[in-house]
Amino acid sequence: MSVRASNHLRWLGGVLPVALLLALQWGSMREDAPRYAVAPLQIAITLWELAASGELWRDALASLRRSMGGFAIGAALGVGLGLVCSVMRPLRNFFDPLVSLAYPVPKVALLPVFITWLGFGDASKVAMIALAVFFPTFINSLYGARSVNERWVWTARNLGASRLQIFFRVVVPASLPQVFNGLRSGLALSFVVLFAAEMVGSKNGLGNLVMKAEESMRFDLMYAAIVGIGLIGFGFDRALLALRRRILARRFPGEAAHG
Repeated sequence: MSVRASNHLRWLGGVLPVALLLALQWGSMREDAPRYAVAPLQIAITLWELAASGELWRDALASLRRSMGGFAIGAALGVGLGLVCSVMRPLRNFFDPLVSLAYPVPKVALLPVFITWLGFGDASKVAMIALAVFFPTFINSLYGARSVNERWVWTARNLGASRLQIFFRVVVPASLPQVFNGLRSGLALSFVVLFAAEMVGSKNGLGNLVMKAEESMRFDLMYAAIVGIGLIGFGFDRALLALRRRILARRFPGEAAHG
């Protein structure tokens, strides 16, 4: 792609969002506009008021505690078990069909089950988020490790490396690009599932704020809470990508650049 074409695409990518916001602003100001058509400027004002009052930060911290707790548990189990299963055939033969069977099931549909087991508190929400994060991290870690170049493994064996050394010095580092892909997918899922979980039996959190806003017909507040979730998710995604680039910069410069 030429430099001129690249500049045009970058320019277009900046103009389209601005044009969309202007169109929404104009549409919301029409006399026949429905009540739920809230101007982007009003949403921004409401978001600022929520932040100034402290309500946004309290709900955001409650949501982060749940999403990051579930993400940490699900990612640790998914990555760890996926990497171990890649080198232990009996374990892989046991978990692979179970994961393939359970992965397509919508995790939100299991919320009543988790509530029955763990109650309406944070435990059920964290457990459901952890389950949702487990699957993409497990699958990406497993197949990332399984796709490691066999020549690297044989070279390490010829140099006298033990199986444990090969696992930690060859298999794990070589599978990192795919592991980070799974972590990024799991991070996005943690916020998606969080939003659904907080809409049931929660007394705080951004998902609960959306529900309260909908019940009171405060559409500006509802959209502001949704934007808040999006901004938090975007920030953590950028942080994860920065960590990915930093870790992979030396070993996989091409992968780090595409991150």
